[in-house]
Amino acid sequence: MKHKGTMPALAMRGLVIFPKMILHFDVGRDYSVNAIKEAAEGDRRIFLVAQKDSLVTDPVNADVYKVGVVAEVRQTLKTPDGTTRVLVEGIYRAKADDFHREGDYYVATPTVLNDRKNTFISPEQATAYMRSLKEAYSTYCSFAPKMPKELYQSAMAEQDITKLIDIIVFNTYLKTEDRQKLLETTSEKKRAEMLLKYLDVEIEILMLEMEINEDVSESMEKSQRDYYLREQMRAIARQLGDEDSVDEAYNYQDKIYALKLDKETEEKLIKEAEKLLKMSPSSQDYGVIRNYLDTVLDLPWNKRSDKKIDIAKAEKQLEKDHYGLKKVKERILETIAVRALKPDIKGQIICLVGPPGVGKTSVGKSIAKSINRSYARISLGGVGDEAEIRGHRKTYIGAMPGRIVKAMQQAKTMNPVIVLDEIDKLRSDYKGDPASALLEVLDPEQNVSFADHYLEIPLDLSEVMFITTANTLDTIPAPLLDRMEVIELPSYTREEKFNIAKKHLLPKQLKKHGEKASQVKISDSALYALIDSYTKEAGVRRLEQRIAALCRKAAKKLVEGETKVTVTDNNIGDFLGVKKYLPESLPEQDEVGSVTGLAWTAVGGVTMPLEVLVMNGTGKLELTGSLGEVMTESGKIAVSLVRSLADKYNIDPEFYKNKDLHIHAPEGAVPKDGPSAGITMTTALVSALSGIPVKREVAMTGEITLHGKVLPIGGLREKSMAAYKAKIKTVIIPYENEPDLEEVDEVVKQNVRFIPVKNIETVLDNALVKTNTAVKAFEKEDIEAPKKPPVPKTRGRKGLRAK
Repeated sequence: MKHKGTMPALAMRGLVIFPKMILHFDVGRDYSVNAIKEAAEGDRRIFLVAQKDSLVTDPVNADVYKVGVVAEVRQTLKTPDGTTRVLVEGIYRAKADDFHREGDYYVATPTVLNDRKNTFISPEQATAYMRSLKEAYSTYCSFAPKMPKELYQSAMAEQDITKLIDIIVFNTYLKTEDRQKLLETTSEKKRAEMLLKYLDVEIEILMLEMEINEDVSESMEKSQRDYYLREQMRAIARQLGDEDSVDEAYNYQDKIYALKLDKETEEKLIKEAEKLLKMSPSSQDYGVIRNYLDTVLDLPWNKRSDKKIDIAKAEKQLEKDHYGLKKVKERILETIAVRALKPDIKGQIICLVGPPGVGKTSVGKSIAKSINRSYARISLGGVGDEAEIRGHRKTYIGAMPGRIVKAMQQAKTMNPVIVLDEIDKLRSDYKGDPASALLEVLDPEQNVSFADHYLEIPLDLSEVMFITTANTLDTIPAPLLDRMEVIELPSYTREEKFNIAKKHLLPKQLKKHGEKASQVKISDSALYALIDSYTKEAGVRRLEQRIAALCRKAAKKLVEGETKVTVTDNNIGDFLGVKKYLPESLPEQDEVGSVTGLAWTAVGGVTMPLEVLVMNGTGKLELTGSLGEVMTESGKIAVSLVRSLADKYNIDPEFYKNKDLHIHAPEGAVPKDGPSAGITMTTALVSALSGIPVKREVAMTGEITLHGKVLPIGGLREKSMAAYKAKIKTVIIPYENEPDLEEVDEVVKQNVRFIPVKNIETVLDNALVKTNTAVKAFEKEDIEAPKKPPVPKTRGRKGLRAK
């Protein structure tokens, strides 16, 4: 049963009605339609109140405002689409706290909310507010589109401020929340103040809209004017027979505008395109300008690879493409991880340095794949013209852009990976220095606006990831090297070559030659034979060629009718002929004056035997075997050191006067240099002068000082592999190189004993077969004169064997 004064209620979405306001709106919700019907069948009164959130479909009391308007339903109409259209007139302001649903429609019990009259201090104040409202509304109407003249005139003629406020509110665009606040305010003065504030905001918005519309209109007018003029010029050109050239010029302009380049660049290109309108297509300059515009428009302006970097995928890609290179991969993944955290990072320029064939270029390609970037390669080997980098000015006949611009065109994005291959083989001549031109390319502070002579407009290279490759750093100019972060790729060890051949090269060549693994079988022993006896290199390029040769020989046999071809260590000679490189081997017995040293070369580590011959003479010292200056000095240091050790090993103290010494390193045609043969020379001299043989299964490497200290050397990883291949059981190394054993292959550490040493006495203790019985006591506190080959007390004397 309804309470006294209860009437149908309707929640309005996005609408606020005021007293004396006539409004028509559509009603779609069933309970709203039922409320309208109930009111129309009764006293035609209905309580209209606004919803707080227009998206709520079934509002409750908390979803509607408290203050609304009691209105009279004047007319209802059913439209063809089933919607009910209602015409209502507001009667008085009311407040209801019990908006709720009864049956199939909402009801409320509103109470009258009267206006507070005479809230102005004086009639003059009311007049001032009225004038301010009329002035503000007049300004609003001057900006508001399609404002009916009758509404404006009725507002200007109104003398009652309450009615004036209602007229303005009726015919002004205000937000629902602002209208509701005006409805809830009963003070005339307060309502006038609020309305003035809202009108000021709306006027500001309308002024901004007008400015925007004027800008758009001006742009449209200019476009229409340009279009009209172009059509006129096309018509003239059509009469003159030059229609194609005019169309071409305008097409270039359209493409330039579509790129949305910076203002200066756009103006420069538009001027070039406009020149075509003034030239005959048969003119030589016409072709020059057209080629220039084609080159510029072919660049990937504003195109980027935006795929997210997946570090796990990157690691998987690097592992798939390359075997080994653990430290190199780790460093590359660190670079990729930084780029994943900060995609817009600049200045990451990597230089991959290593011997030929170790995979420098392919590593660069793998990096591009792993970070989802386009890839381009520039070969710099033998480049000696600066124009190869910066391009030629387009005024020259046959001018073209430089290789950097061509690489960007090839990559088709502004953030590719570009590999600058063989950067150490740049040369300079009278045509300029390309290495100096690369300074701008590889400098993050300068390559934001790289200037190619042909383009004549700045090209942003700051998002490019440059990767350079080199075989050596010696020929790279210091300023250029300073801009790059060097990552060294070492030569492959025997085990790494075997795994690369088995997992990568062999399947690749079988596929290339159309053979299956079931048809051609190359055993592990045959692969080892290929590595040891048919190739001698740091990388695997020659090894791949040898495998390809085996596949060709096998293909011939398969075509001749054989069903399966098997290559082993025993029959590999039938396919490739006699072995080209003999394996390194140990001496057959312990020898006096002969010591096995270890050396690093560009193709890996090798054993380097050193021989010393003592002859009666006048104290001459001869060093042969293509020894370099540093190695020659090491020989002189060794002789001086042996003189200080003469008493300890019963060596004639006057040997430097009455004996001639000849130090020789076999394979005299091969140049040799470096300080790491110091302890080898000293040991050979002590052995030759004292008559004590040297253990044949011992090899050594280390620099020596005049006081007998052993200094660290480089290339331990490669040298240790050479010792392993030569079946050497013990390798003496400098104590400070002990941490480098982590980089040595596991198979080497399992088969070779490493002895870190600090001084020459420890070297001699471990290298000589036995000590002379007349050797005097060592002056070192921790070493006594041994009765048998001593066991050193330092960590290095016990040796190091990795399990």
